[in-house]
Amino acid sequence: QAPLVESGGGLAQTGGSLRLSCPASGRDFPIYAVGWFRQTPGKEREFLATVKWSDLSTITSDSVKGRFTISRDSAQNSVYLQTESLKPEDTAVYYCAVATKPTYYLREIDGYDIWGQGTQVTVSS
Repeated sequence: QAPLVESGGGLAQTGGSLRLSCPASGRDFPIYAVGWFRQTPGKEREFLATVKWSDLSTITSDSVKGRFTISRDSAQNSVYLQTESLKPEDTAVYYCAVATKPTYYLREIDGYDIWGQGTQVTVSS
């Protein structure tokens, strides 16, 4: 069984873009929603965006709305986070997470049961 592993992180310049991937489906757990979070040293893990599996509805944090877009590629069974107009403040470890059962807390860490190891995004100034 393959682990939940994010990919697509790396180095970017200010104003650049990166596409992060999360291969979440086709595994031994059900999926209610898949979300993206990020964390920098000394700060709380921050909610970015989530997509509900049943109807593909999305929620995006105001802090990144208009720059970051979450989507699902059903053919490839992956969830993506497209990041645009990157800023140095976006530098963080980005995590993919799966909520395996219905929950009200889709904007909260506790709403999710399975987490990836994270992928580093570094934006130069």
